[in-house]
Amino acid sequence: MKLPAPKLEGGMSLAQTLATRRSVREYAPDPLSLEEVSQLLWSAQGMTDSETGFRTAPTAGNTQPLETYLIAGAVDGIEPGVYRYDPKTHSVEQTAAGDKRAELGAACFGQACVSGCNSAILFAAVYERINEKYGELGPKFAAMEAGHAAQNISLQAVALDIGAVAIGVPNSEQLKDLAVMRENEEPLYMMVFGKPKS
Repeated sequence: MKLPAPKLEGGMSLAQTLATRRSVREYAPDPLSLEEVSQLLWSAQGMTDSETGFRTAPTAGNTQPLETYLIAGAVDGIEPGVYRYDPKTHSVEQTAAGDKRAELGAACFGQACVSGCNSAILFAAVYERINEKYGELGPKFAAMEAGHAAQNISLQAVALDIGAVAIGVPNSEQLKDLAVMRENEEPLYMMVFGKPKS
C-alpha cells in the first residue's frame, strides 16, 4: 500500500519541537490520519536520497540495519494490523491482520500507554547487515540508530500535535511473533503514539 507523500515544508520550527517535546502516555480515542502515520514513518526511516540510499536517520557506514514496523490500531484509511515499512517506495505491506494493541501491551509488562495507544512503530535490527562491517560493535551502532529514528518520531509527533513515548522492548520473542518478523530480525525499540487527551 503506497503511503501519502511526506510534507517537506512548513509547520513548527525545530527549536519549538525541542522545547515542547514531552513523553505523552495518555491518548484520546480519536484515530490518526493516514497522512499523519505516513509522516511519522518517513521521519523515522524515510528515504532522502534515492541514489545513495540515505535516510532521515543516520546509520553507521550506510549499513541500514533497521526494519520498521507499523502496528496500526486506530488509523483512518488503513485496516488494523501490522505492516512492514519500505523506505524505498514509501509504502507498507501487511504482515499480520487485526488489532494487536492488547497483545502489544501484554508484551510490554501491561503498560497502559501501549495497549491504549492509537498505533506504534517498532524497530527491529538485522545485525548481519552491520556486523559484517563493524563486528562486535554492530549491535551497539544499531541501537544508536534506533535512538536516532525514535527521536525523529518524537519531534515529528510534536509538530503534528501527536503524543508519543519511547518504549524499551522487554519481550523480544513475543513482539517478533506478533509482528510476524523475518527470522533474522530482532526487535529493538518502539514508539507508541496517539492524539493527546485534552
